[in-house]
Amino acid sequence: MSDQLPSRKQALLLLKENGCSSKVVNHCLAVAKLAEETAKTLREKGLSVNVELVDIGALLHDIGRSRTHSVDHAVEGAKIAESAGLPRNIISIINRHVGGGITASEAKALGWSNDDIYVPVTLEEKIVSLADKLIHGSKRVSVETETEQLRIEGKPEAAERVKRLHNEIARLLGDCP
Repeated sequence: MSDQLPSRKQALLLLKENGCSSKVVNHCLAVAKLAEETAKTLREKGLSVNVELVDIGALLHDIGRSRTHSVDHAVEGAKIAESAGLPRNIISIINRHVGGGITASEAKALGWSNDDIYVPVTLEEKIVSLADKLIHGSKRVSVETETEQLRIEGKPEAAERVKRLHNEIARLLGDCP
């Protein structure tokens, strides 16, 4: 496992080599754009945020969609990233990006390992997780649209996590809801 982040070109190549569709790649590019903009703004406000990590993590966050389009794409993506020798911080972004985070009890119900954390912890993980929820396909949506969709899907806990994550990032940006 390396500590060095892949370049954007290497990250995009990894997506393609692992069989991600152009639709998934376009989604990852849109998430990376929003996540990078957010990270840069936070850095300009004086926060310590690794913009390059956010960009590469956002590009690779859905690499597991090459194997499945279920929620399991997060753990599958983490396995792909680990086997590719990617840094631990990239693996964590991939593992923790879905649904604003997956709680330990939800992870257990999904049959995921209890040896890992599936809720974003670092600022970089939170930025990518939120950006992913605000991009449908390759189009930006409001947090209200996303949380309403989660409620319609019968996922009120996920809707609340996304709203909390949005509020946390909004406060840091100075856009207090």
